[in-house]
Amino acid sequence: MSALSNYLENKLIDQIFRGQAYSFPGTLYFALFTATPSDTGGGTEVSTTGTNYARKSVVASLANFAATSVPGGIAVSAGTDAVTSNNASIVFNAPTGGTNWGTITAVGVFDAATAGNLLVWGTLTTPKTVNNGDAAPSFSTGAFVFTLDT
Repeated sequence: MSALSNYLENKLIDQIFRGQAYSFPGTLYFALFTATPSDTGGGTEVSTTGTNYARKSVVASLANFAATSVPGGIAVSAGTDAVTSNNASIVFNAPTGGTNWGTITAVGVFDAATAGNLLVWGTLTTPKTVNNGDAAPSFSTGAFVFTLDT
């Protein structure tokens, strides 16, 4: 499941229908949650205190996200399914500091490395428990899938 936040929905409506410019972020920041957010935000992001956790930045580009017409494609989208995915692995830091991260239930995409606005969120198909000393959590190529039209 993936969804746009209310924040982004409002910005898109204002841009498309109301002529109010919205500056799309050039870099997206992926976040992991132990309590799932909703369209209004909220949720519980993994703690940054003593855990080595930080949001993972990915530049918004044709190279980094697949065209809707071809999985893994880097051309401008021309498909009809309104689906994109990551063209390269998204790898977070490995957990350290003696603190477990907990069970990751969702992922969010923000417009800033800290704080900022939630743009997109979705639940994980299979929640993942991440403990101190575990390998770095990641989304392999094509594993982060976002569908705009369902």
